Parts: sequence; structure tokens; C-alpha cells
Amino acid sequence: MMMLSALLILAAPAGGVEPDQRRSEQVRAYEATKEGRILSPRIVESRVIPTMKDYQYLGFDLDFGSGIYTLKFLRDGTVVWVEVDGRSGQVLGRTGN
Repeated sequence: MMMLSALLILAAPAGGVEPDQRRSEQVRAYEATKEGRILSPRIVESRVIPTMKDYQYLGFDLDFGSGIYTLKFLRDGTVVWVEVDGRSGQVLGRTGN
């Protein structure tokens, strides 16, 4: 029974987001980058990740309304979020260690 529960959890979409919805968000991010409304995720990552030595980078989210990227890191079991203005690339804040 425990094995079945674990398999069901693994089969569920990450964060409750359906694959089509995730694809739609990727397309929106690509279009916003192409139109120059926000920086590409790769540019934002290239600016922030090197400043987070000893942290494991887990990925990012993008809030389309505000244009803010939230990059997620892990170190010693603690999750740290770094918020970055998607238009300027400026770090706005950080939570955690």
C-alpha cells in the first residue's frame, strides 16, 4: 500500500500544474522574452547562481503579472528563494539563509 501511494504521488503533476498549463507558461515566458518585456531565464540565472556558492539550484518560477522571477536554492536542508526583477535583473530580496 505504501509503495502504491508513493507511485501515485510521483505520477501527479508537479505543483498541481498540468503539462499543458506548464507548456503554456513556457510559451508565454518565451514570447515575453522575445518581445523584450523581460530578461530570459538564462540571463537571470547567469547573474544569480554564481552568487549562491554552496547552494544547489533547483529552478525558477516566473510571475507574469509582476515580471518577477523567483529562483529556488537548497543548502543543508533549507530552501532559499531569491526574487529578481525580470525587467532589470536586479535582486529584489531573499528569504531563508
